[in-house]
Amino acid sequence: MIMFQRLRARLFVSYLLVLFVTLAVISFALLFIFNTRAAPTEPTLQRLATVAVSVNLREVIVQSGFDLIRPTQEDFNRLTETLSEVAAARGVRLLLVNMNERTVRYDSAAGFAVGASFVSEMNAYRFPAALTRYLFTNIDAITGSFADPQDGQQWVFVGVEGLREQAIFSADTFALVFADLRPQQTLQDALTEFGAELFPLLAQGALVGVIIAVVVAGFIARSIAQPLQTVATAASEVAQGRFAQHVPVKGPREVRAVAEAFNQMSANVQSAQQAQKDFLANVSHDLKTPLTSIQGYSQAIIDGAALDPVKAAKIIHDEAERLNRMVVELTDLARIQAGRLSMKWTAIDLGQLTDGVAQRLAVVAREKNITLSVNCAPMPEVAGDGDRLVQVVTNLIGNAIKYTPTAGHVWVSTRVEKSGVLLTVKDDGQGIPATELSRIFERFYQVDKARGPQRGTGLGLAIVQEIVAAHGGTLSAYSDGENTGSTFTVWLPSPQMTTIIRRRP
Repeated sequence: MIMFQRLRARLFVSYLLVLFVTLAVISFALLFIFNTRAAPTEPTLQRLATVAVSVNLREVIVQSGFDLIRPTQEDFNRLTETLSEVAAARGVRLLLVNMNERTVRYDSAAGFAVGASFVSEMNAYRFPAALTRYLFTNIDAITGSFADPQDGQQWVFVGVEGLREQAIFSADTFALVFADLRPQQTLQDALTEFGAELFPLLAQGALVGVIIAVVVAGFIARSIAQPLQTVATAASEVAQGRFAQHVPVKGPREVRAVAEAFNQMSANVQSAQQAQKDFLANVSHDLKTPLTSIQGYSQAIIDGAALDPVKAAKIIHDEAERLNRMVVELTDLARIQAGRLSMKWTAIDLGQLTDGVAQRLAVVAREKNITLSVNCAPMPEVAGDGDRLVQVVTNLIGNAIKYTPTAGHVWVSTRVEKSGVLLTVKDDGQGIPATELSRIFERFYQVDKARGPQRGTGLGLAIVQEIVAAHGGTLSAYSDGENTGSTFTVWLPSPQMTTIIRRRP
């Protein structure tokens, strides 16, 4: 419990840390943007437009005493002085620009010499409606920017054009340009301008974000930690011997994967435990029966109560031989499962091997009046241990003959299938009940529950399955039920067939 409380706490702290880091990154990004971006020019242009509307060049000419008929140099000096006073009073830079020649006739900042080219970007400008509401005529205006030829600083301007005076300026069109430095916003400017409004908003956003993050982090931490805690509790139950544990599959995908893996493990453990219990019960029964016979008949011989001591001794010998065979098969099964059984790998023709085993068992089939049909043509070679494969084929054909009644039929065949060889052993004998079919490969499990000296050890099919698996093959059984016969199939991969298939275009 303490461990999962710590996990929740770590997840909670992790989400809060992510939140604070995100807020810090956003704050630094905003500050960086404020420090590097150019300030908008619209407020400056609006201020210049206000000044432009309030200044009338004709009135300035009249105020300066400019002689419109015969202007002298003194008249021009008085005009420029008047323009300089207007520029100083309004806090702007004034330029008088010949729009036909794009030359400067006057610059209040003395950056342009008289007659210098006025190089700039120009666009039509529309005065804000609030400024032109009380004007009776439309004003042609321009806007743009230029670089000062002296220091290279950038200026933005609003100009009023359309002034024509034959006596003063010939027939050219002039514009009175009102200019100001392009605003450059620094971090300090941004903090000064927006700090009072920005920081409260950031604080409010951070507070709301923290509240939401706390709720979300708590929910996510719970959704992760609680399923894991359930799995841990169930694992503790399994460790204490209570194997019937199942946990709900919920939570994030990774947690669901853990829950599914645990449920699969629990099912496998239960299956293994049940198989172990069945194994102990079966081996105890199979050991008890011959040991009881040995003990009974040996005691009869000792007491002189055996009517036929030789027959009693033979029964003792048969039961001891059965016990020895059981021990040998158990040893072989354990070695195969542990991968410690040595295999002599050679190229095997499974068709030829099966045909040979079937011929040897044909005598047993004739004794029971059973028809044994064999269809085993030469097959592509498989890699395997000949002795172990003979053991597999002998067990399957022998079982088919054993569990087929008199006058029955057993079919044995081999054929090429996929990239390997398929062995099929089919009979029309007593069959296998559907409830027993899934357990016939378990150790000591026998469909016929009757026990006696004629019964097998219940290890044959388990050994056959392990041998087939060691060869990289598969073993399967099929039956429609009792008295419907059974079919066993063994498939073994053929390296020769795999090579042929790969070479095909």
